[in-house]
Parts: sequence; structure tokens; C-alpha cells
Amino acid sequence: MSKGGFQRSGLEWFSSLPACLLLLAVVIFSTSSDIHNQMLRGGEQLWSGYYKLRMDPVQPTCDPNPDIDAAVKAELAASAEADDPMAALLGAEEKDPADVRLAIERSVADCREAHRSYENLKQQLSPGVKAYRAVELFIADLIAFGLESQRFILVVLVMLCAVTATLTRHHIAMRAMETRLDYTVSHTLQTIANAMLLGSSVIFRQSTLGSDTAVSSEELLLHNFWIVGFACLTLASLYRLLRVPRDLEPGGNLNKAFLAVPLYTVMCLISGTYFALIGHASGIGIYLGKMMELSDMFLNVGLYVWVGMMLKQTRLATLVFNVFRPWRMPPELLAVVAVLVAAVPTAYTGASGIFVIAAGAVIYSELRAAGARRHLALAATAMSGSLGVVLRPCLLVVVIAYLNREVTTDELFGWGIWVFLLTATMFALVALSVNRQSQFNLAPSSEAFPAMLQALKPLIPYVLVIAAVVLFYRLALDVGVDEFSAPRLLPVIMLAILVYEHVRLKNRKGRASGEVNHQGLERSLRGATNDTTAEIGALLLLLGLSVSIGGVIERSHIMETFPQSFDSTWSAMLLMVVILVVLGMIMDAFGAVILVTATVATIAYASGIHPVHFWMVTLVAFELGYLSPPVALNHLLTRQVVGEAEVLAAQQESGSFYQRHERIIMPLIAMGISLILVAFVPLLFYAG
Repeated sequence: MSKGGFQRSGLEWFSSLPACLLLLAVVIFSTSSDIHNQMLRGGEQLWSGYYKLRMDPVQPTCDPNPDIDAAVKAELAASAEADDPMAALLGAEEKDPADVRLAIERSVADCREAHRSYENLKQQLSPGVKAYRAVELFIADLIAFGLESQRFILVVLVMLCAVTATLTRHHIAMRAMETRLDYTVSHTLQTIANAMLLGSSVIFRQSTLGSDTAVSSEELLLHNFWIVGFACLTLASLYRLLRVPRDLEPGGNLNKAFLAVPLYTVMCLISGTYFALIGHASGIGIYLGKMMELSDMFLNVGLYVWVGMMLKQTRLATLVFNVFRPWRMPPELLAVVAVLVAAVPTAYTGASGIFVIAAGAVIYSELRAAGARRHLALAATAMSGSLGVVLRPCLLVVVIAYLNREVTTDELFGWGIWVFLLTATMFALVALSVNRQSQFNLAPSSEAFPAMLQALKPLIPYVLVIAAVVLFYRLALDVGVDEFSAPRLLPVIMLAILVYEHVRLKNRKGRASGEVNHQGLERSLRGATNDTTAEIGALLLLLGLSVSIGGVIERSHIMETFPQSFDSTWSAMLLMVVILVVLGMIMDAFGAVILVTATVATIAYASGIHPVHFWMVTLVAFELGYLSPPVALNHLLTRQVVGEAEVLAAQQESGSFYQRHERIIMPLIAMGISLILVAFVPLLFYAG
């Protein structure tokens, strides 16, 4: 590929470029609603009563100048002809001419007012109003189209990126494919699972058409999209199965080969087999269809991943780490700082796994550059998204409050601050006390502080760029930064930063001034989208099948085997902790919240556990589950973005048992202690 110009590979033309356009469409559609709101306000300020001018006025059909005397006589005559002989016997009175005249005069007045209003509206319909109205109505139609097409965009994005992840061998598995046996077993089971998804979608479509309920054309088109998408995914996995790469080692171990099977494939085989055994073959298709009910949330996941990949293309993370380097912090302390700083962007992404995919590679590379050992850097990367999920404006907390009337976002975020302080303190204590291998000798403040201030200067333009975008949205569109606006605001901020770096660095390539060799705007955006496409495919397909696993748990009535309430709040909490950690190990956060709301939450409430307390425990338990073997999703995502070579190099390092497994044990100790404290200490104050 040429280094300049806009040349792309075939995969970029048919995968990355369409994915980029789809993500941009999501941003445009969501932003257009803000533009439309401002246009309505602006129209009302420019032309009083603009809402009446949005459509052409219709001329009233009534007569504004009738003969009132004649109308009164006609009304009385009509009333006399219609008199019922029985009415007099029942005491009915004849119409009073004065009342009839008064009623007619009022109707004439209303008619004249309607004609006056019509003439006034006609006079106000100037060419300027018509031009403004045309633009405003076009944006209104664009919003309507965007809302209607949101589900279709999600299906196309999931399928497009899933096919890309299959072709590039980028799905999330317990271990990477190293041998030919790994490859054959993995892609054979992927092909079977994809064919199962295709069959379930076809059966779901047929059962929908065979039901008594009318099927809309949009719903039918959505079924067709799923079927075509899974057909392409099946063909992609079959193609990969038949085209074995030459760089794989011969032979292999069957047990290890099964660990190379993607997690979505395992979930699909489990749920598909279960639904087939109970005679509900369309089950996977039905639960995947439930993704459409939260299509905006899953699209936001894609946007957040895109934001993180654009962040990788900028110098922002490096410049932030440069601020702390003058203090010459030991690697353990720098890891704590990195995890704490990462809590803020994690709060905007809404789930730890999304942030690990989005920024994990940046955190790992910066910690390694600062001298952190591999295990410590891997542990900090896996935990980088774990602390911020309880902070405002985390989308996951908003979903919890939306699904549970017993709690509010203010309550959850209020207590979330204390939970964050607790988990941060626990991680800091573990990192700085257990297996600390460096001296705690910080640079003198007289030396470090001036250098720190100097390192802050390159960040000033980035702050100004971010402030400019935020102020534009605030002043021009009346949109602030919160959990609802962040998905459409952050991509614009990152694009603005890429534009700034393109202008700032394009003429400074290769200089010995410490500047990086900037690729340019187009190549940076292309690289970010290439990374995004495979990551979205791996993550969203995993989230979708996680919802299906939730359906298996729900339909198998496993939760009904437990008591629906406990006499002891302590016993109930102990059971809740175990269940929630297990769910965190096998499901994504959003799917798990939906399942917990429908099952576990009611048992907790009935057992006397305070709703706010329960959901704080849930969030911490989920994070512990994402860090816990055998799945340890956050560690799998870390390996996905850091690279298999780094993880293997860490595993080959010598030392004590703790040192050889520090990347797993350290997060477990920190989050495990935090979960015990969050779960049981509050019970001392309110449990009976």
C-alpha cells in the first residue's frame, strides 16, 4: 500500500470504510436532534408562533359574514320540525331565540378569528420562513429516518464487524491459535455455531410469519438482515476453515485447542443446544432480537470503542504520562496513578471491558516505557476499567436506574463515589505493599514540580480543543456533557484532536524535537477505524450471545430453585455475592444487569437488602467476575489489545508463585477485599 493518498486494501474498502460511515451516521443522527431542537427555538424567536408556520395554513370553510337573523330563523324552524310529540309530555322546553342568536354569534366570531389567523399566517409565510422551514423539516425527517434505521445500522455494523473479526482471526478466546489443530478445531466449531445462528434466525422468521400477529415490513426486513448477516458469517468461517495459514505450527493438543475457541462460539453452542433440546430452536434468534430494544446502547458501545482507537492514534496519553514522569515514581505507584486516571474515561464508556479494549494498549505501553514489569503492567491494564463504573455519568448505572424504580441515578452515583474511594484505596495498598520491588524515592518537589509544570504546557492546546467542542455544543446546541450526550460528543472531540495534531505536526515529521512521526489525519483515522472494526465485531457478538446465555438461565428457571426470600439478610447477601460474581464471569455487564433485574434483585429486596446497597454490590461483584479465572474477560481483552507475545513473555518470567501470577492475583485481592467490605459492612448498620 502506498504511504500517501487514499489507497486502501480490499478489506478496508469493504469493511473499515463502511463501518466508519455507519458510526459517523450514528453521530450525525443523534446530533441532528440537538440541531432540530435549537432550530425550533430559533424559529420561535425569529417568528412568534413559528410552530403554526411549520405547515401551510388551511383556509377555513366557514362563512365569516352570514345573515344572522336568517340563520336564527332557520335554526328555530329546523328545531320545530324535529320536535318529538313525546318531548312535550316529558317536559322538554322549546329553544329560546335569544340563546340561538347568542350561539350563532359566537360561532361567527370564531369563524372570523379563524379567517384572521389564516390571513396573518399567510402574510408571515415570507420566503425566509419557507427556506428556514424547509431546512428544519428536512432535519426533522432526518431524525425520524435515523430513529427508524437505528436497528438496521446495528445489525449491519454487528454483522460487518463480526465477519471482519472472523477473517482477521480477532475473536475473543481463552488463548490464541498457535497450531494447526487449534485453528481447525476453532474454525470448525465457529462454522457450526454460525450455522446454528443462521438456522435459528430462519426459524424465528418463519415462526413470526406463521403467527396471528401482523408483521410490519420493517420487522420483516430486520429478519432478512439477520439471516443475510449470519449467512455471510457462516461463509466467512467456512472460508477460514478451508484456508489454513502456513505460519501455524504443526500438530497440537486437543485440550488446548478447545481453549482457542472464541467465547461467543462457546456461548452459542451452549444456548443453541439448550434451546433445541427444549423444542425452542428459534431461541437464539429471539434473544438476539432483544438487542434491538437497546440498539442505541449497543451502538454507543461501538462509538466508545472507536473513540478509544482514535485516542491510540493521538499523543494525548503520552503527554498525560509525561506530567507524572518528573516525579520518578516507582512503577507500582505509577500503575496506581494510571488506574485512577483511567477511572474518569471509564465512567463515560460505561463498562470496564469497553475501556480495556479502547485504551488498554496505551496504558500498557506507557507503563512499560516507565519501567513497570510485565505482570504489573498487565494487572493495571486489566483493572484500568474496573474502578470508574460507579462514577457519574456511567451508562451502566443509568441502565440500572432505568430498569429498577427502587433506585435513582443520584443515589447510585452518590454512593458510587465512596465505593470508588474504597476500591482505589484497596488497589493502592495491594500494589504498594505486596511484591513491591522498587525503592520509594520520589524526586524532590523543587526539581519535579517545575518539570511537571513544563510537561503540562503541551497539554494546553488539547484542553483548548476539548473546551472549544464542549462550548460549541453548549452554546450552539444547548447540550452539556453527560451520560446521554457523551457517545455523540466524544467522537467529535477525538476527531477535533486528530485535526489539531494533523495541522500541528504535519510539518514536523522526523525532527529531533521529540515529536512523533505523525501519520496524518486520513491515515490516523483509517488506522483507528481498522482497529475499531475488528474489536467491535469481537465485542458486540460476544455481548449478543451473552444475552442469549441470560435467556438460558432465565428459561431454565435455575433461580426458582433458590428461596424467593431469606429470613437472614446476611445469608441472602452471601448468596447474592456468589451468584453475582459467577454472572460477571460469564456475561457482559449490560446483559447481566437485565438478567439480575428480572431474577436476583427481587430476592434481594424481599430479603431486606437495601436496593442501593444491592446494586453497589452488583457493580463490584461484576468487576471481580471480569477479573476472575477461568474466563477473566478483562484479562482476555488485555491480551487482545496488548498482544499474545507480551502475555507469553510475562508467563515465562521466574519468581515466586505470586510473582509468576501477579497479573491475576493482584486484581483479585484488591477487588475481593473491596467486595467483602461493600457487601457486608453496611449490613452492620441496617440489617436486623
